[in-house]
Amino acid sequence: NELVGTNFSSYFTKPDLAEESYQKAINDGMVSGRALTIMHKNGELKDVIYNASVHKDEEGNIIDIFAALIDVTDQNRIELELIEAKILAERTISFLEEAKRKAENATKIAEEAVKSKQQFLSNMSHEIRTPMNAIIGFTKVVLKTDLSLKQNEYLKAIKVSGDAMIVLINDILDLAKVDSGKIIFEKTPFNIAASISAMLHLFELKIQEKNLNLSREYDKNIPDVLLGDPTRLHQIILNLVSNAVKFTNKGEIKVAVSLLSQDPKKVTVLFSVKDTGIGIYKNKIERIFDNFQQASSCTSRIYGGTGLGLAIVKQLVEAQGGHISVKSEIGKGSIFSFTMNFLKTNEPAMPMEEIIEWDEDIKNIRVLVVEDIALNQLLMRTILDEFGFFCDIASNGKIAIEMLKKNEYDIILMDLQMPVMNGFEATAFIRKNMNIQIPIMALTADVATVDLEKCTEVGMNDYLAKPVDDKLLYSKILGLVKSKKSQASVENGLKNNLIDLKVTDINYLVQKTKSNPSLMMEMIALYLEQTPVLLSEMNKSFHSKDWDMLQSVSHKMIPSFSIFGMKPETESIARMIHDFSKAKADDEELSLLVKDLEKICIQACKELEEEYNRIKNT
Repeated sequence: NELVGTNFSSYFTKPDLAEESYQKAINDGMVSGRALTIMHKNGELKDVIYNASVHKDEEGNIIDIFAALIDVTDQNRIELELIEAKILAERTISFLEEAKRKAENATKIAEEAVKSKQQFLSNMSHEIRTPMNAIIGFTKVVLKTDLSLKQNEYLKAIKVSGDAMIVLINDILDLAKVDSGKIIFEKTPFNIAASISAMLHLFELKIQEKNLNLSREYDKNIPDVLLGDPTRLHQIILNLVSNAVKFTNKGEIKVAVSLLSQDPKKVTVLFSVKDTGIGIYKNKIERIFDNFQQASSCTSRIYGGTGLGLAIVKQLVEAQGGHISVKSEIGKGSIFSFTMNFLKTNEPAMPMEEIIEWDEDIKNIRVLVVEDIALNQLLMRTILDEFGFFCDIASNGKIAIEMLKKNEYDIILMDLQMPVMNGFEATAFIRKNMNIQIPIMALTADVATVDLEKCTEVGMNDYLAKPVDDKLLYSKILGLVKSKKSQASVENGLKNNLIDLKVTDINYLVQKTKSNPSLMMEMIALYLEQTPVLLSEMNKSFHSKDWDMLQSVSHKMIPSFSIFGMKPETESIARMIHDFSKAKADDEELSLLVKDLEKICIQACKELEEEYNRIKNT
């Protein structure tokens, strides 16, 4: 009753717009979707959508008008809130992107700082080791000649000082590599008992000289062969036993190895080194594992050392998920204990590298020494002459390549940093362009981790740091030469059937998925789906010389290699493709690398498809 006779338009906040909508319905026959705001009698405003239609008779006269108002107040409110939320989200994303950009810049600066530090340490190592190689090397040579008592005494003093300096350099570099995360821990099957026993032999002479007693305890419940990094375990125990010997003048040193716990996959082993030495003050125990820390201010002066050994030990233990602790009492001795986890395995233990003893009958080995420094050339010639080996000298990689075209050699000793053509470039050329598989051993004063990686990538067989240990050099040369000769016939037989050998090994996948067949099938299916696409992109980008795409594709392929147990050589090929594309190096070698990687990946797809069907059927 209140509405009858009133003006329709007066109930809206914009009467003109309401009147216009009403008139449009009369003129056009209908109106829809008009947004208006209506006033409730209590003053409340409501957002509405106005729709209307006109009914006319046959002569076109208006019979009636039907109009409806749909309340969309809540809907509009929600839309407004969504818009506000979207604006807030966009602002948040913008803020996060800015924060990400700043974080990336900070990371880049930090990475550059680490690279600069590594480069400095690498250069420092090379510059100091180069003259030290000559000093220590020629000191050893002269010590083998007829000398007076005083001369012998003086030369031994020089050698002791040189050896001490090399220990200092090694400690600093090891610490830098652990700090920067450059150390990669291996998973090698090895026998802990045999490994520790062989290492403790190194201390027998020193322990006898000090009239100490060395005792050992080994838990027979520890599995014979475990997966771990024997080299780093040696380094840890070597440091701890070395300290025990250094700081113990009477009594005994006891090395104990016991099983703490085990499950079907892994074991936890406790190692301890106990001595009856000088002990550590209580206020020093908390900081004994810090860099450059020793038991007391006079320790370094009396006993020598850098105070870095225990810092390196702690970081090596913790980087492998272990824990180290110490108990000590002044005048009674110390006990250093650490725990380490190892994976169980059914694989046989890798044979330990043994020092090959001098063999007077072996004289016919031809060695090519590639070295640019005259003093080091003379030293290597002197050492190899003592071995009874034939020796040629090349002062850089380019000269070495020319000599290989004219002469045959059994092994190459290759320096890494040389003018004209360095050791990496020369080795890559010998392997790829000349297709010569002669053993190549790197001899370098630069012992940064990156060199080890590069040596493997370009095809070097072994690595020996300067100053060179005569016995180790002799042993490695004989080992590489004998191994090459014994494998030659086998390699010839396999050359034509290489592609028939399996390129995948799913043991790693089994471990990572805990033998879950569904997960294994899913991961294999993903590889079978993405690999053909990546291979297509690789070939397309190579032929179109799209270096950025080739670089990106080769990088994407790498993570899957280790998952499916593909050999490290496969990753090396992909990394070389990545490096070639980064340098925009379009040559025959890159073409061969692309073909090799494609062949390996196609073979891997075939093998994994068979494995997928086998799991599915099982």
